Amino acid sequence: KQWYQRRVAITAGIPVSEDSDFSYQNLPYGIFSTSSNTTPRIGVAIGDYVLDVSAVQHFFSPELAGCCINNQSTLNALMGGGRAVWTEFRNTLLKVLSRDEPCLRDNMGLRAQAIIPMADVTMHLPANIGDYTDFYSSRNHATNVGTMFRGKDNALQPNWLHLPVGYHGRASSVVVSGTGIRRPNGQVLPTPTATTPVFAPCKLFDFELEMGFFVGPGNHHGSPITMETAADHIFGMVLMNDWSARDIQKWEYVPLGPFNAKNFGTTISPWVVTMDALAPFKLPHEPKVDPSPLPYLKEDDSYSFDIKLFVSLQGETMSKPEVVSRSNFKYMYWSMRQQLVHHSVTGCNMRPGDLLGSGTISGVEDGELGCMLELCWKGTREVKLGESGEVRKFLKDGDNVIMTGYAQGNGYRVGFGRCEGKVLPANKI
Repeated sequence: KQWYQRRVAITAGIPVSEDSDFSYQNLPYGIFSTSSNTTPRIGVAIGDYVLDVSAVQHFFSPELAGCCINNQSTLNALMGGGRAVWTEFRNTLLKVLSRDEPCLRDNMGLRAQAIIPMADVTMHLPANIGDYTDFYSSRNHATNVGTMFRGKDNALQPNWLHLPVGYHGRASSVVVSGTGIRRPNGQVLPTPTATTPVFAPCKLFDFELEMGFFVGPGNHHGSPITMETAADHIFGMVLMNDWSARDIQKWEYVPLGPFNAKNFGTTISPWVVTMDALAPFKLPHEPKVDPSPLPYLKEDDSYSFDIKLFVSLQGETMSKPEVVSRSNFKYMYWSMRQQLVHHSVTGCNMRPGDLLGSGTISGVEDGELGCMLELCWKGTREVKLGESGEVRKFLKDGDNVIMTGYAQGNGYRVGFGRCEGKVLPANKI
């Protein structure tokens, strides 16, 4: 009995193991449906279950239920509500799901309606994503890629240490975990020395281990978000795989950067973990002093988050996934606040539900690299897939890429679930 109590917490009658991503301390938000009710609606992950928020909305204030729960098939309204709304929403859930609160714990009829096994739900994108921007903010990753293509002495471009480099992505091809990703066709150079392209399926197909954050309240067009208020515009985080066609990108990226090499698919995890849930896992961030950021990008309280990240790969003939990378969000050089402030400094108007990607997250060791390009070092070495006997340089058709991540607390986790996608064969054109 003591072992069970130590390993499993009972929350409103819902058992939650200490290695579950979805602890009482987490309570991430997502959009789900079921076979018996196909209407997408707001859910909260708790252990192996989903709390149907629409079934317990009478516990929320009428104003909050009216603006953010009733008939809401996305989280956009909640995202746009701002910090006071987020706090009230989370505090209400913490009360309803408390082990000491009988309103849900002891109401068997309500429990049957509101608590749904996670295996019985279909997850949808958490938001209507109006715009998507991808950054390039891991110094380790940028240095590695630059070294491969320009040499160690010119690894970082002159602007990299002065601003968060990014580009505008394609929001329409952001998909929820579990969606297959088709290998793209495009223009590629057939040999390393070729100067004329051919049209062919991508051969250097890659994943990119990233995290993304959703924008909360926006800003008016022409009015930038400042560092002092930036945190109030960040709603929560997801895992992200920003799939990449390396050979297509190599040919097309000069002079304007990625285009077709990055527009065919970006996978995100379905559960949005709030910044309140992640607050206990803040880490002091090493100040940027050489060079020091321009004043609008300076942070008086620079911090990151200790989020452990994993990438596993399972080929079609493999019996189980094998881990190929272990990284951590703490390795980011530019912070989420700096990314958001820089994005809006021109007066660009951000909107609730906009998605901003971190860029590939790589650590300092070989086992902490965030993409196959780095792991195989531009094709010069093979990546062993555990004890399966299989090796890779880049992804094969049928490969299933699984990203997971969590922050570890004392006897609990704040996790993100899975960000998963299978490589489908290219269309024949």
